[in-house]
Amino acid sequence: MKTLILNDSTDIPVAGRIIRDGGLVAFPTETVYGLGASAYSDTAAKKIYAAKGRPSDNPLIVHICDAAKLCDVARDVSDAAKTVIDRFMPGPITVILKKKACIPDSVTGGLGTVGIRCPENPVAREFIRAAGVPVAAPSANISGKPSPTSARHVIDDMMGKIDAVIDGGDCTVGLESTIVDMTADIPVILRPGAVTYDMLKEVIPDILIDKNILDTVADNEAPKCPGTKYKHYSPDADVFVIEGEKEKVQVKIKELIKENAAKRVGVLFMYDAVYDDAVMLCAGRDNKEYAHNLFNALREFDRLGIELVFAEFSDDTGYGLAVKNRLYKAAGHKVIYV
Repeated sequence: MKTLILNDSTDIPVAGRIIRDGGLVAFPTETVYGLGASAYSDTAAKKIYAAKGRPSDNPLIVHICDAAKLCDVARDVSDAAKTVIDRFMPGPITVILKKKACIPDSVTGGLGTVGIRCPENPVAREFIRAAGVPVAAPSANISGKPSPTSARHVIDDMMGKIDAVIDGGDCTVGLESTIVDMTADIPVILRPGAVTYDMLKEVIPDILIDKNILDTVADNEAPKCPGTKYKHYSPDADVFVIEGEKEKVQVKIKELIKENAAKRVGVLFMYDAVYDDAVMLCAGRDNKEYAHNLFNALREFDRLGIELVFAEFSDDTGYGLAVKNRLYKAAGHKVIYV
């Protein structure tokens, strides 16, 4: 299959036509690049799973161009859900609601619920509008690998597997959307993101954080949203999270580098430190920057042939919970506390 590289403005109608014809288009959002197909097409949705190598019970998120379109695909929208939608859409948030019959089970992993998102990115919204249908999309990467935050990442993973990539530059957030289950009596955050727990609590005082955010869904449990059950965000390198006070984290990493002198070692760092005999990539000076840089850094370690990565981490407030969630999964929950 020939994959077209499309301009983010002049080629939008071409991308929309590909979706209407049952094809696959990767497109930029403020969070990560998505791999889109018509949310109304069972056949097109199955193409997404095939291109990514994605388990079929891992739900896709349905993207809409305007929050007002939400009722086209969902029903029984509660007052709490309306509050979240009014406050945070368009934006980096996904709400889970009961689905309408127009959304096939292949999109929702067989569930009677659907995750719905209205991106803030203007290219994404223009693309969905040009498609003329809601667009089902997971991240546009090989399943299990770090999510793509640039068109180059998508091309590396998906060239020859999909119909087109819209090059819209680098994503501004860098981590996938916050997901909130609005079907329960008390809303539950299933995946943290740029819309933080504190931000949500301001508008919904009664809100919970799901136990699986820092764990993994059991084998016999159906995932309610992407990124909770299967291996995710992992580079080829073996990743360990080193978590604790700054000075203790640095001492521990230096010890680990010496212990693994025979390997090509990388360090994803936040603090001022020099790690001899390791490739150093900066995650940023705060968790917002860490979120933006994380997936790109993990891919860069692979490009450099790094075998072992030690990632500094200490603070899970604000954006920190989202970073921690992705780091733990990238490391396969290999965490060293110091």
